[in-house]
Amino acid sequence: MATLRDIRNRIKGVQSTQKITKAMKMVAAAKLRRAQDNIINARPYAKKISGILSNLVTEEQRAGNTFLLQRPVKNVLYVVITSDRGLCGTFNTNIIKEAQRNIEADKQSGLTVQLFCIGKKGTEYFTKRKYSLIGSKIGIFHKLTFDSALSVANTIISGYQSEEYDLVKIVYNEFRSVVSQKVVCAQYLPVPLENSTGKTELADTNYIYEKDQASIFEYTLPKHLRAHMWKVLLESNASEFGAQMTAMDNATTNAGELIKSLNIKYNKERQASITTEILEIVSGANALKESKK
Repeated sequence: MATLRDIRNRIKGVQSTQKITKAMKMVAAAKLRRAQDNIINARPYAKKISGILSNLVTEEQRAGNTFLLQRPVKNVLYVVITSDRGLCGTFNTNIIKEAQRNIEADKQSGLTVQLFCIGKKGTEYFTKRKYSLIGSKIGIFHKLTFDSALSVANTIISGYQSEEYDLVKIVYNEFRSVVSQKVVCAQYLPVPLENSTGKTELADTNYIYEKDQASIFEYTLPKHLRAHMWKVLLESNASEFGAQMTAMDNATTNAGELIKSLNIKYNKERQASITTEILEIVSGANALKESKK
């Protein structure tokens, strides 16, 4: 049975943990604000450039452009984006589960699957289980810059152009709100663009192009790929801070509940101890009286 000293020590330990989780929540909240601003600023550009490409693309380009051509799929590359650290709830677990589900489905279809992992958690998980990794990036979220996205995008684009894989999918967490992140498995290459006659905000607009339409398309498409990778990394970064903030808030609340229950237990044990001491004193006094008779 725990002594009063043991309970006091445990209360102090939980209180120390609560202070840490509360501080981590505040740090995550500060980082989240910056990350949220970045993703809000990046989304309109990514959406607009995609709309422009949808308006510029022609059937001739669909049949001849390397990034649009739908070739027979034999090799698939999954870009799996996780965090470098834990303490963020089910953030990494959900991504890994979604990636595994899609990978196993592709393997059962007879496809060869390779991985490019961004983030330490995903890299360690898939490496231990002997998945085929063509590369990984660890530590880019410590100081996320556009150059980081550019490096990742260039590596993936280079492999696709040399036909090392025929299809590229990205698995990541899309930021919705502080308490909500959606796991997304989206096609990256070949680029999924709507037809110019499809429902796009630019479909009914007539333009005069300078230079010609094809040259503008060829110039803009690689920029779209790099901007999309940048947006995906920003989404994952903001989602991680949101998940961490929620996890630390829950941990702080749980620590408070545990402290309450320990205080109740401490008071009960203390009361029982005092009652026992009083009974012992009374019993001793009565024994003395009996002995004097």
